[in-house]
Amino acid sequence: MVSAAIVRNVVGIIGNVISFGLFFSPAPTFYRIIKNKSVEEFKPDPYIATLLNCAFWVFYGLPFVHRNSLLVVTINSVGLVFELIYITIFYIYATNKGRKKVLLCLLVEVIFMAAIVLITMLALHGTRQRSLIVGILCDVFNIMMYISPLTIMAKVIKTKSVKYMPFWLSLANFANGACWTAYALIHPFDIYLLISNGLGAISGLIQLILYICYCSCLGEKDDDADDLKRPAGIQLTDINAVVRV
Repeated sequence: MVSAAIVRNVVGIIGNVISFGLFFSPAPTFYRIIKNKSVEEFKPDPYIATLLNCAFWVFYGLPFVHRNSLLVVTINSVGLVFELIYITIFYIYATNKGRKKVLLCLLVEVIFMAAIVLITMLALHGTRQRSLIVGILCDVFNIMMYISPLTIMAKVIKTKSVKYMPFWLSLANFANGACWTAYALIHPFDIYLLISNGLGAISGLIQLILYICYCSCLGEKDDDADDLKRPAGIQLTDINAVVRV
C-alpha cells in the first residue's frame, strides 16, 4: 500500500510544477519591457507584494517554524528568485520616481520581515507557536490578494464577457489551489495551507463557472478581434497576484 507520505510528496511535486508555471507567466510582460526599454503603464506593486508573500511562505516552511514543509520552501524559493528578477528589470527601466517607489517598498518589506523573524525566533518557543503566528500572517497576505480577481469576476458578470479572464490562467489557478489543498489535507494536516489554498481553489472554480456561463455570448468574437490590435501585456494581478503556497 502506498504511504500517505509518498502521496503527499507526489501531490506537492505536482503543485510545484503548476506554481512554477504561474510564477513564470509574467515573463512576456518583462520581455516587452526589455524590448521597449520602458515599463510603460505597468506597475511594480503585484511583484513587490508577491516577493513578500513568498518570503513569508519560505520562512513558514523552515523546520524550526513548521515541520514537513520542504516542498513549500522549494517552490516559494523559486518564486523569490522570479520576483527579484522581475523587480530588478522593472527598476532598470523605470523612471526615477518609479525607482524610488520600488526601493522604498523593498526597504519597508525588509524591515517588516526582519521584525517578524526576530519576534518569531526570540519571543516564540516551539514550532507550534511559531507556525501559528507565521501561518496566520501568510494566510492574511493571501486573502488580501484574493481581492484582485474579484474585480475581474465582477467585470465578467457586468459585461457578460470573459475576454479579460483568460481560460487557461483560470484553470491553472484552480488546479494550483486544488493541488495544494489536497497537499494540506494529507497527513500531516496543515490548516494554514488549507485555508489559503482552499479559498484559491474556490476562487478558481468560480472563474471557470463564469467562463462556462459567458464564453459563448454574442459579440465575443468581435471584441476579441479588436483586442488583437492592442498590445498585450500580462500583469501578475491578472493571475490572482500570487501563487497560493
